[in-house]
Amino acid sequence: MSKADAQARWVVYIIRCRDGTLYTGITNDLERRLAAHDAGRGARYTRGRGPVTLVYVEDCGGMGDALRREAALRRLPPAAKLALAPRRRTVAKVARRTSRS
Repeated sequence: MSKADAQARWVVYIIRCRDGTLYTGITNDLERRLAAHDAGRGARYTRGRGPVTLVYVEDCGGMGDALRREAALRRLPPAAKLALAPRRRTVAKVARRTSRS
């Protein structure tokens, strides 16, 4: 996969903060973004709420698609967001990869 292909792959993700709240965001580099959240350099909302746990991730293609899906997910109640988690095996794969770093 070329660098341009990797940058074009946008995902929407949901993380659980240390205080139990959920945060939804988008990125084209999930491992870097999760590390930023854990280090307190991620979104303002997650600062001071780390470490975070990845709950859900969904490939979206382009940035516009990811933004639209993020908006839809943000409107869901927390229980509905958590209900999405078992549907995606990608979460476990990404979580294993990021835990080794």
